[in-house]
Amino acid sequence: MTVARRAVLSAGGVLVAMTLVAGCGSSGDSAGSADARPGTLTVVASTNVWGAVASAVAGPDAQVRSIIADPAGDPHSYESTPADAAAIGEADLVVANGGGYDTFVDKVTDADSAAKAKTIEAFDLRPDKADDNEHVWFDPTTVKAVATQVADRLSAAEPAQAAALHQRATAFDAQVDRIAAQTAAIGQKKPGTQVFSTEPIAHYLLRTAGVADATPQQFVDAIENETDPSAASLVQVSNALSARQVSALVFNPQTETPVVTGLRDRAAGAGVPVVDVTETLPVGVTDYLQWVDGTRAALAKAVGAPAQG
Repeated sequence: MTVARRAVLSAGGVLVAMTLVAGCGSSGDSAGSADARPGTLTVVASTNVWGAVASAVAGPDAQVRSIIADPAGDPHSYESTPADAAAIGEADLVVANGGGYDTFVDKVTDADSAAKAKTIEAFDLRPDKADDNEHVWFDPTTVKAVATQVADRLSAAEPAQAAALHQRATAFDAQVDRIAAQTAAIGQKKPGTQVFSTEPIAHYLLRTAGVADATPQQFVDAIENETDPSAASLVQVSNALSARQVSALVFNPQTETPVVTGLRDRAAGAGVPVVDVTETLPVGVTDYLQWVDGTRAALAKAVGAPAQG
C-alpha cells in the first residue's frame, strides 16, 4: 500500500479520511509518450520497478514506459487512462506485477486479447504458489523468471536482437544471484534476528535474508485492510520497540498515517534502527539492481550484519 490509498488515522486510531491521489502515476520512462523509431522494441510496465527490470534486459535502444513512476502513485487504486490503454495495446510487451496489485492492467488486457497474450504477470511466476504475498519484486527467483520471459518474448518480436537480449538477461540474473547471496548472509551472520514491519512489502526480502518478521498478525491484517489495528496489538508492538525486543523496524516511507509514523518515532526514540523499504523506485533511481542492493545493505546494517559490497 502507498500514500495514495492510505486511510488517515486520528491519534486515537479512528478512521477520519481517505486520501486519493487523482490522476497520478501515468508517467513514462525512456521517452514514454514519444513514438518509437521503426524496429525499436517497446515495453509498457505497470510500475517503474518492473520497468527497470525490463529495461535491464531490453537494452538502451528499447523504449520502456512505466505507467506508475511517481512514488505517490498507487497501483491498487490507479485507473488507467486512454493513453495507457493505447500504449499497452501497441507495445511489443507488457510487464505487470499481478496478484491483485495492479488490476488497472487487467482491466485493459481483459478487453484486448492481443494485449493479454503479450503480458507477463510476475506473480504467476513465483516459485511458491501457496505464498499469496503480492510484493514479488523482492523475490529473486521471480525477478529472474521475469527477466527470462522479457528476453524470450522480445526475441520473438525481434529475432535479430535475440542474442543480445539473452546475454543481458543472463548478466542481470547473475547480479540478482549475487545480491540474493549477500542477502542470505544477513541471517547466517545474525541467526534468530527478528524485525517488525509497518506492512509486509519486504516479505520476500526478509525471507531471503533469513530474518523473521515478528509483527503480530492482527496488526498486519489491519494495516493491509486499511482498518485500525487493535489497541492490544498496537500496545504490543509499541512496547516491544521500546524494550528493543526486535533488531529493526521495516518502514515504508510512502506510508503516512499517525499509527505507522508513530511506530517509526517510537523505534527511533528507543534506538531501534528504521529501515526504509519502498514499493516503487525512489525519485532519481532508475536501476533495479542498485535499488535492491541498497535496500539489502540498509537491512544488513540495521540488524548488525556487516554489509558486503
